Amino acid sequence: MVEMITAGIDCGARNTKTVIMKDGSVIGRGSVLTGFDQEKAIYESFESALEDAGVTRQEIERIGGTGSGKDFIRTADSPLDDIRAVSRGGGYFFADAGTVIDVGAEEGRAVRIDQKGNVIDSEINERCAAGTGTFIEDMARILEIPLGEMGPLALQSDRGIAMNAQCAVFAESEVVGLIHAGTAREDISRAVHEAVAARIVSMILRVGVSEDVVMLGGVAFNPAIVEAVRRALKVEKIYIPDNPQFGAAIGAALLAAEGM
Repeated sequence: MVEMITAGIDCGARNTKTVIMKDGSVIGRGSVLTGFDQEKAIYESFESALEDAGVTRQEIERIGGTGSGKDFIRTADSPLDDIRAVSRGGGYFFADAGTVIDVGAEEGRAVRIDQKGNVIDSEINERCAAGTGTFIEDMARILEIPLGEMGPLALQSDRGIAMNAQCAVFAESEVVGLIHAGTAREDISRAVHEAVAARIVSMILRVGVSEDVVMLGGVAFNPAIVEAVRRALKVEKIYIPDNPQFGAAIGAALLAAEGM
């Protein structure tokens, strides 16, 4: 049997991720901040993944590129549709996945797939930051809380506060108002997370909810978002793989291996 080594590169708004796969198994990963120079980030991420995998560029047979900066991935055989990459990534981690969510720094995607991993329907949130990781990061700055503490802090709250603002710009003013009113930080953090979750859930509901929901992307590391989405969807569990931020890159590598 001939072994094939492929790479998947996901150039996102915040981070650029690369995976190296050998016959369907991940053997190397690399991730760097995207910054202003996307081509540099792609190169550095790729080189980091090659080093992690212990292979050379010449051993890579095919490269799949996806993400908001996919057109800058000059080494890719062809740019791949983000939705297809996300769906394949979700199906790779969990064979029974029916609904796949991918939420990163500035974009969110929801995909409904069939048992073969084919896309049935999809939705993208790319116009409003209120349903993405950047929104939580901005609110953490206002609350003067480290980003990594926002999720655990929200889980400490037993008080629900509705945030009426549907726009990140106006939500910032609303959070400042809650601070001036003496509202506890944990309650504000919970309100922020539930507002983000509401955006994500509305996107999911438009494509349809299956019993097995998989979440990819960096926001999947946030326990308060995961729990808020789970409650709103009324599902028993949200399935999250190890290293969920590499989901789209894995999907791109798999599609590349199939010659797509």
